[in-house]
Amino acid sequence: MEWPDWVRSASLFPSLSDASFESAVPEFPTNSPAWNLLDPTSENGLKHQLNRAIEAFSQPVQDPTRSGATVDETNGPVIVHASAKIEPSSHFVGPCLVEATAEIRHGAYVRPFSWICAGAVVGHNTEIKHSILLPGAKAPHFNYVGDSILGKDVNLGAGTKLSNLRNDGGEVHLRLDGHRLPSGLRKFGAVLGEGCQLGCNSVTNPGTVLGPHSVVWPNVTVTGVHAEHSTHR
Repeated sequence: MEWPDWVRSASLFPSLSDASFESAVPEFPTNSPAWNLLDPTSENGLKHQLNRAIEAFSQPVQDPTRSGATVDETNGPVIVHASAKIEPSSHFVGPCLVEATAEIRHGAYVRPFSWICAGAVVGHNTEIKHSILLPGAKAPHFNYVGDSILGKDVNLGAGTKLSNLRNDGGEVHLRLDGHRLPSGLRKFGAVLGEGCQLGCNSVTNPGTVLGPHSVVWPNVTVTGVHAEHSTHR
């Protein structure tokens, strides 16, 4: 079974093609599903792109420890744009990149290979790992975001979790139109198209894809691949 065109980045994240952002964004695959960017073995995957972006970073930077954050650069650098807002008691583990005007709030945990784009928010007691928050995406309160991609202006309600690992540790499969399809990834959380809104304490099971402007009601668990403007209640 072939993947529909709307699981590609051009459909999930249309602003990438026509907007000028304050900072760089990752380069998404054009002829394959957007989640292939999360393949840790790919030369064009998030891990390699992030390392290249860090090496090429030429904007003014800040030392987040001056704002009361802590930093672990044992395995790679922590790069934070000078205009980003960093609150006390946040913790960064490199390599990771925080772009212009992003906010990292009190108690946030930014783990390796997190790319926090311009104006995105990592909020109080939120954990981010091997994920991308595209410009304006918000994970603002008690969220877990693992091996995931949040599109422009996505908002996660308080307590929302994007689960990224099966209980048995096996390959994540995606569900589409009654078919169960392999992702090729052992760790894969969610891909949320632009403008998705997830209610408080909602959960996405591993391998969830929501098209732009989809809505998840509070306390709902979502599984599978769903087109734009879908509603889950």
